[in-house]
Amino acid sequence: MAGPAGVTTAIVIPMLNEQAALPTLIAKLARLDPAPDEIIAVDGGSADASVKLAGAAGWRVITAERGRANQINAGVAAAATDIVVVLHADTVPPADMVAVIEETLSDHRISLAGFTPIIRGPDKVRWGTTAHNWAKTWYAPLVARPHLFFRGVRLLFGDHAMFFRRAHFLESGGCTPGEMVMEEADLCVRLSRYGRVKLLRRTVETSDRRIAEWGALKANWIYFKVGMLWAFGAKKRLADMYPDVR
Repeated sequence: MAGPAGVTTAIVIPMLNEQAALPTLIAKLARLDPAPDEIIAVDGGSADASVKLAGAAGWRVITAERGRANQINAGVAAAATDIVVVLHADTVPPADMVAVIEETLSDHRISLAGFTPIIRGPDKVRWGTTAHNWAKTWYAPLVARPHLFFRGVRLLFGDHAMFFRRAHFLESGGCTPGEMVMEEADLCVRLSRYGRVKLLRRTVETSDRRIAEWGALKANWIYFKVGMLWAFGAKKRLADMYPDVR
């Protein structure tokens, strides 16, 4: 059902071997109020039950070449809505996510926005990494793109459940094809030509699986190092430093 002003919203979920995370997300998305107009899962070649689970949930499932940039581009192109939110499979949104998105983008000074992620594991919240993720939305643009920082642009990342107008995404060229890491930061820079990039105070919860795998200190060092390499143009080294964790 379209929003109160006739605005339509799609959720795009790039996924690869996410059968462990999908049941929780499927249950959460079924309770969204209002519901999105479309949910599109973009599979990058899963070898597990991800496609079966997404299809059984009633989501539209398409395939794309592996890589978050490729998968996001395919999902946005396939959507038939005004607004798209990119939601990772291990990130769960609040029940009013669609309403928050549509209200935020009713302000045409904002071109892209995202939620504040709380990183949570089965037994605890990772407050230190949660705080670092918040801080890097400030220091990353200050270091990497100061001219944008002083225009009010934040750099957001995948766990922020970023959302934007589909027309602007397509006009800007979307994510750089083939990018495996930091495609979201590139997108923030591209969409900043249309307005502000804003981090909302509203939260989503995202998995701590990388921290559980690497440890908190190593994880935050990797996050910092990857961000700095991106800032100074060393993109070819990023994927090797940020392996998949499932």
